[in-house]
Amino acid sequence: MEKQVHFIHFLFALFCFSYTKFSGYIDTLFFLQFIDGIIFLALCLKLCFSQPYNPLALVAAEGLVNGRRENGSVKLFVFGDSYADTGNWEKFAASWKEPYGFTFPGKPAGRFSDGRVLTDYIASFLGIQSPVPYTWRKTVEKSGLQSGMNFAFGGTGVFDTFINAPNMSTQIDFFQQLLEEKAYTKQDLNSSIALVSLAGNDYTTYIQRNGKLQGLPAFTTSLISQLSASLKRIHGFGVRKIAVTTLQPLGCLPISTAFSSYENCSESWNAASRFHNQKLQQEIQRMNKESRENIYETLDLYTAFMSKLSPAGNMKPSSFLMPCCVGMASDYSCGNIDKNGAKKYVVCEKPDLSIFWDMVHPAQNGWDQVYSSLKSSLHRLY
Repeated sequence: MEKQVHFIHFLFALFCFSYTKFSGYIDTLFFLQFIDGIIFLALCLKLCFSQPYNPLALVAAEGLVNGRRENGSVKLFVFGDSYADTGNWEKFAASWKEPYGFTFPGKPAGRFSDGRVLTDYIASFLGIQSPVPYTWRKTVEKSGLQSGMNFAFGGTGVFDTFINAPNMSTQIDFFQQLLEEKAYTKQDLNSSIALVSLAGNDYTTYIQRNGKLQGLPAFTTSLISQLSASLKRIHGFGVRKIAVTTLQPLGCLPISTAFSSYENCSESWNAASRFHNQKLQQEIQRMNKESRENIYETLDLYTAFMSKLSPAGNMKPSSFLMPCCVGMASDYSCGNIDKNGAKKYVVCEKPDLSIFWDMVHPAQNGWDQVYSSLKSSLHRLY
């Protein structure tokens, strides 16, 4: 600890000397960037010396610097499915049952994972707390709304799915109602960012209804069209920046790889993901060109996941594709119990090494790995 203090003193002395020596040659931007570097390094040292490893610790340290650039006023509004939901479902949902929340916060907390999900990482990068779930809005103080709000519901999509929960249009209706109630001001929206992360459940619903991939391109076209209209609607309320995720590699989800004993991804499903993402990228480019601003950004979940699902050395594909939490039989899934309360699932010994938590959702480690790939692109959100 003493070494840490001395080193921070050294950094401060170096800063003072540099500014005094070179103030006539550096501009204000360089000066502020130098300050950011000093703050970030000092925060990293504090975190490294004073706490055990936390996958969000360095993200949070950088977020404090990023948030300061925005004067702490940035707000995050989230629309999506279980990859973004942080607790909107009622307590009967799987996300509120053990062993969900096993890694963070140590008990079920409404996330469809053993710990943090995409929303948490984006919020930490922005230097804010994870926005409060919409269904909690009346149970928190007004100050609890200052980071924005999360409207995402697990199991939902751009269109209606087989899950009885608000689709994207309804989630935006909730947002509009809050704006009409003056929960957020125009100034709030001017410094806000929207995260949109959904569409996987739309494809699952399509297959369940049609039984085959035939006709999928036409469905993708209609899906992207509706998604585009929804993004424009969000921007129309005054949200200055909107980040929409590409579709994850559906063929590499455990529910798809289980048929090969978690050895191989389904190429047909991955091809469907790539087609969706191609159409999405084209639409985002068209929308930005039309608006003459870079309002809309894509976060490439597909590439981020695929970069972490490639076996290295002698490691088997199943090391990456197998979920940590699985049912003990085909008619059970993670979190299931029998009528006597006995657990009908098993959890792996090291969740912190798993990419996937259950048959469709990433583990916290998976999201941590994805964030490390997305990080360089997140600066475009400012």
